[in-house]
Amino acid sequence: MVSAAPGLCGNRLRGRAAERVRRMVELQLRDTGELTMVQYEILHWARERAGSRLCITELAELMIGSRSGLSYQVAQLEKAGLLRREPDPDDERRAVVAITDEGCALLGKTAPGQVAVVRAGLIDQLDEKQVAQLADIMDVAREHLRATVPVAPPRKRKSR
Repeated sequence: MVSAAPGLCGNRLRGRAAERVRRMVELQLRDTGELTMVQYEILHWARERAGSRLCITELAELMIGSRSGLSYQVAQLEKAGLLRREPDPDDERRAVVAITDEGCALLGKTAPGQVAVVRAGLIDQLDEKQVAQLADIMDVAREHLRATVPVAPPRKRKSR
């Protein structure tokens, strides 16, 4: 571990760079007029997990989001025919989500634009070594944060 990160005072600039790339992605999605960033990510994870059960809690962990906010977005995607919600055969109290053919088609239409935006805004600015370093750094950060940051605050128990 590094005792003092070089250039740490520049972390605001780095944060702004990440926000600008995210903004570029959001604008590209808005221009297609069909999905929000969160909805795109939900469909992405549903497609990645196609053939396996994906419940809202697991989705929240993958996306680092709240269960209630994701439940609302899943309902919107279900209404649009892009996702299906089904009872979990192993636990009737839970529902699992699955992407529909329409959802896959929309991702297929949207994904190339997303890739192009991220490449133009970030990846194409780096050489191969820097891309590999960035991937390694983000893997370490993601695993640390996954282990230390709760997906959602614990639910309060009702007092009786």
